[in-house]
Amino acid sequence: MDSVDIAFTSALEQAQLIRSGVVSPVDLVNLYLARIQDYDTQLGSYVTVIAEQALTEAKAKADRLTQGPEDLPPFFGVPIAIKDLTSVQGVRCAYGSPVLMDNVSAYDDAVVARIKQAGFIILGKTSVSELGSLPYTEPMGLPIARNPWNLNHTAGGSSGGAAAAVAAGLAPIAQGSDGGGSVRGPALCCGVVGLKPARGRVSFAPLGDHQSGIATNGVLSRTVADAAALLDVMAGYVPGDPYWLPDPENSFYHATQQGLNRSLRIAYATTILPIGQADAVCEQAVLETVKRLEALGHQVELACPDFNGLVEPFVVIWRAGVGTAGLPPEALSGFNRWLLSQADTSGTYLKAVWAMQMMARQVVAFFENYDVLLLPTYLQPAIQVGEWADLPPEETLQRIIQWIAPCPPFNASGQPALHLPTGLSPDGLPVGVQLVGRPADEATILALASQLEAAYPWQQRPQFGSAI
Repeated sequence: MDSVDIAFTSALEQAQLIRSGVVSPVDLVNLYLARIQDYDTQLGSYVTVIAEQALTEAKAKADRLTQGPEDLPPFFGVPIAIKDLTSVQGVRCAYGSPVLMDNVSAYDDAVVARIKQAGFIILGKTSVSELGSLPYTEPMGLPIARNPWNLNHTAGGSSGGAAAAVAAGLAPIAQGSDGGGSVRGPALCCGVVGLKPARGRVSFAPLGDHQSGIATNGVLSRTVADAAALLDVMAGYVPGDPYWLPDPENSFYHATQQGLNRSLRIAYATTILPIGQADAVCEQAVLETVKRLEALGHQVELACPDFNGLVEPFVVIWRAGVGTAGLPPEALSGFNRWLLSQADTSGTYLKAVWAMQMMARQVVAFFENYDVLLLPTYLQPAIQVGEWADLPPEETLQRIIQWIAPCPPFNASGQPALHLPTGLSPDGLPVGVQLVGRPADEATILALASQLEAAYPWQQRPQFGSAI
């Protein structure tokens, strides 16, 4: 196995290679640091790399291995990347803003503490859109996260750097977060697995939720099993959390290994009401997946909730996030400055939360008759870098809504959803589908995605990654 093969090996496999002595934590960290140094100037996937800290941690873990592989945490010595909206103690957290480049976190977010406890070694912080507000990662004054499959196209956002790093072999796995598709969309753009867990599955401690439950931590990985295993690490209640779920009876990783023992009833659609129809490429990905599901013995029928009435309240809640950052207008990009100028009254915000919750009830009720909903992840593949840069903010917002339409409804309802890559468009850009589960039922969509992945494998490397 050469160094490139190892760089594209799954995180779970890397953990086994470490235990068996095939590679050491130092080998892996040096490999990824070298790849980051050589290629990330093109890709822009990292905003901060903590090379010295990562190597120090790797050497300490290598020393621990001399005592034997027993009693090690599951991902002992495996590198990981953390999104730059998430706090890592002693490491810069800039939130996609150049004015915050001197902001050093004084604590670990709970999800980071659990990642460290699982034995991971943090390589650095991945690029995000400014304040995480946009579905493409082009923050002013900071690296643009580009698509490894075509550097002229976006890696998505706001977890664009995380998706690009995993797709290009600059990290085996990454933490992200999703408040309207910010894990699933970059996963689509870059051709990796993207998991948004159910609301309450992963804690936001020690801070709280500031957008009425629409956001959650998530995973970007190359395999479904990796996504499930990292969710096992990240999941769990912290006292004081505003939302929480009981621990599952079995691990999420177990769900990917035990297989499905029954036929699922699955709804599908390629039109998102009231927004419109997926383009031909994304529609074909869904229709092809329908055939695959039927071949696997599942019952599939055309059906989808109507999302009329959700767009306006969701936008009110989403744009409020810009104001919570506390940055002055002059420190913001033009689009975020415009969002800040649209700030709503507290009454308008609360009415939007109420309207979103009423719509969420309708969405969840749809799943009384279905186990899973199959949709496009976005309504078209990755856009070009800077494609909307010169548009007025109002038009940019409409373009965003039309692109990401299949994702936000399940941030509103709090349901788990997963992007599964399925292939490439005629233009060579990744395509895939979104699997949405019942409330708190990550296990079913992980098991189904694993079944599809095994029957119809797709883990190609981008030309960018293969060439390096």
